[in-house]
Amino acid sequence: MNLAVWVTIAASAVGAATPLILAALGELVTERAGVLNLGVEGMMLIGAMSGFAVGVSSGSLWLGYLAAAASGMLIALLFGVLTLSLQTNQVATGLALTLFGVGLSAFAGRSFVGLPIRPLLPLRIPVLSELPWIGPLLFHHDPLVYLSLLLCALIAWVLKRTRVGLRLRAVGESPEMAHVLGEPVIRIRYLAVLFGGAMSGIAGAYLSTALTPMWTEGMSAGRGWIALALVVFGTWKPWRVLAGAYLFGTVTVLQLYAQGLGVHVPSEFLSMLPYAATIMVLVAICRDPKTILLNQPASLGRSFHPGY
Repeated sequence: MNLAVWVTIAASAVGAATPLILAALGELVTERAGVLNLGVEGMMLIGAMSGFAVGVSSGSLWLGYLAAAASGMLIALLFGVLTLSLQTNQVATGLALTLFGVGLSAFAGRSFVGLPIRPLLPLRIPVLSELPWIGPLLFHHDPLVYLSLLLCALIAWVLKRTRVGLRLRAVGESPEMAHVLGEPVIRIRYLAVLFGGAMSGIAGAYLSTALTPMWTEGMSAGRGWIALALVVFGTWKPWRVLAGAYLFGTVTVLQLYAQGLGVHVPSEFLSMLPYAATIMVLVAICRDPKTILLNQPASLGRSFHPGY
């Protein structure tokens, strides 16, 4: 393959990685507050369905993204009420949330299957977009690609450099001590959960309005679980999560190109390569417990109630 093909593959990998970046960054913030939400897949499907439905009905993709963020937050609020207020088990509730999202999105989206939608178009930056090789690779993406990069930088800065990030990390490390110091632990955790829900909803809407501009049942195809794995892969660091998402996006695009080129390997095997690659990377980094636990919030998945 010549250089032009590799540039096309790299540019496609950026788009494939974008929904993973958005969902994983939202989950990273949630987990840094000490809450483990395994319902990312369900929230992405709800966001994909609601974003597509509102986008088709209103003719505005941006209204669709707002609806996707709102629906993701609504589902996340349900998770928050159950786990933060009613003290249910976070793992079991997250799994139930995924099943709920899969069923609800399939039911509510039945009338939108097969409908066309105008996809989110790439930005055209004068001069820069026309540059050979560099233009298609860096300056010919849709707005959400650039937004995902901006959010990664912003989240990394907030977590490391601001008082807000310090309070969030304190709640994730020791909610009891944070409560003693006067921090509203439950409120901070609610806000983190809602942020994660909004990001997952937007990630889902990106799938149905940009990456594959259509709505089909179960179209997230396990990306929510990959986003969860990316948080661990990135050891709860935004820039590492970004790198992991681009790695997964590259493997995804490469297997599609391999199928198109007629590589003599069963298509089912090629389709599973992105997920197999993620598992292998996780196994590699988990061999050293010190590596995987380096940045893991100490209270991750552990319930807290101020009255206890």
